[in-house]
Amino acid sequence: MNLTSPGTFRWRMVALLFVATTINYIDRQVLSFTMTDELFRKEMLGMAVTDILTQERIDQFRVEYSKVDSAFKFAYAIGFLLVGWLIDRIGTKRGFSLSIIVWSLAAVGTSFVQNLSGLTLARITLGLGEAANFPAAIKTVSEWFPRRERSYANGIFNAGTNVGIILTALLVPYLILNFGWRSSFLVTGILGFGLLILWWFTYTKPHRNRRLSPAELAYIRSDDTSEPPLRVSWLRLLSYKQTWAYAIGKFLADPIWWFYMAWLPDFFNSNDALDQKLDLKSFGVPFLIIYVVSDAGSIFFGWLSTQLMNSGWSANKARKTTMLICALCVVPIMYAAKTNSLVVAIALISLATAAHQGWAANMYTFASDLFPKNVTATVTSIGSMFGAVGGILLARYSGDIINTLGYQPLFIMAGCAYLLALLLIHLVLPRLEPVTADELAPDFTLAR
Repeated sequence: MNLTSPGTFRWRMVALLFVATTINYIDRQVLSFTMTDELFRKEMLGMAVTDILTQERIDQFRVEYSKVDSAFKFAYAIGFLLVGWLIDRIGTKRGFSLSIIVWSLAAVGTSFVQNLSGLTLARITLGLGEAANFPAAIKTVSEWFPRRERSYANGIFNAGTNVGIILTALLVPYLILNFGWRSSFLVTGILGFGLLILWWFTYTKPHRNRRLSPAELAYIRSDDTSEPPLRVSWLRLLSYKQTWAYAIGKFLADPIWWFYMAWLPDFFNSNDALDQKLDLKSFGVPFLIIYVVSDAGSIFFGWLSTQLMNSGWSANKARKTTMLICALCVVPIMYAAKTNSLVVAIALISLATAAHQGWAANMYTFASDLFPKNVTATVTSIGSMFGAVGGILLARYSGDIINTLGYQPLFIMAGCAYLLALLLIHLVLPRLEPVTADELAPDFTLAR
């Protein structure tokens, strides 16, 4: 944070986005822990409580779980076709509020499902609603922060993803062990309605906020030019190399993060190479360690990029150097599936997830650095949709890969993905040159 800036009210908006992202990830992450519960697996497979859950049935469940996970990501991708457009048209406040309602209803509704078909439908609805979180958050950051502070602000709100997973790892096993698996979806889903109230009565645009000082408003606008209320289509945005650079980074890196979210509980629960295995009674501390470190990575690498720019580095050099460091930090995870030490596996995964979050904090700035505010949510949605498509492809076959070859191939993919993504980003966009409103103006349709 730039402590010499006039006022700090804008950081309250980051705190609000942090809370929203935390709850978003709690509702998203519940299933990955619940799927390790034996009674949940039996019920989803249509088995009686007294039936024996053989290895063959566990392998079958993994394949079915992959299908459910890919259905969620497919809906998440489709959601991005809608939410960026929706937020840019009806506003961040109303657009995000509508999405919170949808995903919260889906989360609560999951507690009533009876089989895999019902679970799939609930997760599809959840994916449609949750797609709005990052477009709304990144647009809010672009509204409330000057360009030089955005990667740091993005890093802070993005840290909510890790806090959400930590809280899920601590809360959900307790709920399942004491009240059954249905309680895990019911209790966590209700949190979204609390978020809805908080968001509706807290969020405003800077120029409408009476508690924001004129000096801080001027600071927020210090490096922005005036932008008319204009609109642009997805098709037109896809004609810019800046959009493709952002989309490539999301396509290759996002699926790795989603793999961690969907499968780490099962990895620690079933990987035969480990000298210790985790279950619902012991997930808490290891996941606390992994995602506290991830939080530190999100904030540190967002801060690092900001500091490099404040030291006189160009945005191109600062962002790409930081992303290179992040990409290199992920490489050692390729050893995680081979080590027999639980401690080493946790350390390697912690480093990789921290690096991913640092990568993500800098990727999020691409949309606001490279395009005018009017289209930030739409560009974010395009990139996130590409990330979801990559996630669909990986999710659909993860269960089959794990059943056949174990976790090693997936960790190798994780170790290589970021370096490949950065190389392609640099080839497509050697310099992070923004698309100005004047360049877009001939292609815009005036808002009415």
